Formats: sequence, C-alpha cells, structure tokens
Amino acid sequence: MAGKVAIVTGAAHGLGAETARVLASQGARVAIVDINLEAAQGVVAEIEAAGGEAMAIKVDLTSESEIMGMAEAVEQRFGRIDVLHNNAAALDVPQRQADRDVCNVSIEAWDRALDVNARGAMLCSKHVVPVMLKTGGGSIIHSTSGFGQLGDVTLTAYAASKAALMALSRSIAAQFGKKGIRSNAIMIGFVLNDHAQKTVPEEIKQILLAQHLTPQLGSPRQIADVVAFLASEESSFITGATIPVDGGFTSHSPAMVPLSEYFERQGSNKL
Repeated sequence: MAGKVAIVTGAAHGLGAETARVLASQGARVAIVDINLEAAQGVVAEIEAAGGEAMAIKVDLTSESEIMGMAEAVEQRFGRIDVLHNNAAALDVPQRQADRDVCNVSIEAWDRALDVNARGAMLCSKHVVPVMLKTGGGSIIHSTSGFGQLGDVTLTAYAASKAALMALSRSIAAQFGKKGIRSNAIMIGFVLNDHAQKTVPEEIKQILLAQHLTPQLGSPRQIADVVAFLASEESSFITGATIPVDGGFTSHSPAMVPLSEYFERQGSNKL
C-alpha cells in the first residue's frame, strides 16, 4: 500500500478504525472520515504515533456538499485517492430499537438507514471516482452484511440498505472497470467489535457462534485484513464480487445444535 491514499468512512471507532490502522501500517496515507471529529482525531494520533500519516475530516454522510468537500480536501492534502472504503453505517442503539419488522419499523429509521448506509456510500463513490480516474483508477470496498442477503425478524431498514450496497458495488464495477476502478463488497458477519462486546449478551454470542463454521467469532482485525487485500494490487483480478467474511454463517442451512453434538448423537466418530 506504499504511496497509496485511502479514505475510510466511519473510521473513528470499531471496524473502520481498525481498518484505517491496518492500511496505514501497510504504508497508505489514510483519511479518517467520521461525523465525530474528536474521535477521528484520536485515530489519527494513533496512526501518527506508529509512524503513519493520516488526516481527520468531519463529514455528515447525508450531506452531498460535505462529501464533495471531503474528496477535495483529501486530494488537496495527498494529491490523489486510490482507495475508498464505504464502511460507515447508521446502527446505534436508538436506530436498532426503531428498526423493527416491516409493520413496526419507524419511517425515520428507514430513511436514516437508506440515507447514511446506501445514499452516503453512493455519494462518496460519486465524488471519489473522478479523482481516482485522474491517476488511472483505484479500489472501492463496500461494507455490507448478511442481513442484506438473509431475511430476519428485525432490522428491516438496515437489511434493505445493505442489499442496496451490493447492487451499487456491481454497478460501479460494470461502469468503470475498463477505466481501472475495481468495486467489491464484503458481507460482514457477527464481529466482536466494541459495540458487540459491550451490548450483546453472552447467551446471544453463543447462539451465533453455534451457527458459525469457525471455532471463534470474528475480530475487527480479520475484517480489516480482507479490506486491505481488496485495496491492494494483490487483488487486481477481483471486481464486482460480494465476498462473505462471516465465518461461514451465510454458507449453510441453520442447525439447531452444533455439528459435533449432532454426530455424537448419531454415534459417529467422524469428528
């Protein structure tokens, strides 16, 4: 990533912050974009203390003018843009509580999810792509979710916004691939980030773990490593793809008991 410039939205906390740190550790200069400027500056301080280079920009992703200003500020500071990671999402506790089944989801929660998660990513892409084209292209990575592919009893608006991102990603790949721009989505599963560690009960974590095909639940670093791969030239033949990064959660039918317990009940010694 040496010499490359990356923008990470929603990078003041959680997965975005970890991704920004990983990209910077691999040589990229990183724009930490978030609505919380103070927290974004804290991530910049961490990166700089480790010898990297970064800048913090406060952006409300519902504002096209602010997004346009962001792209201009990054180009002015670093001279180019090579990577855009559309990571930001509206999924705080009040949003979760209002984003329920289709009969009970509030219209405010619906509009906010689509405005931030889908429209915000579209606007970031709209204003970053022209900058990327000046230097021969770049890589755009969209953070989606298993909710965008699988139905659930809640988070109707969030699911719709994440499904929209998968379509957006493919459209960008089709429209600008011949000009050197790659666009991919990563379908993120349950990850033990700050939010999950603090608010998700242990019982729920164990239920989710039982449906994973891995021994442990995911970590922010595991997501960041995939983003870094897609941002690098090592993934230069990958575009238009939606890649599950979810411990196999979306790859199989749900099981009521862990497979090891199932085989034990069947008297099998295969495991």
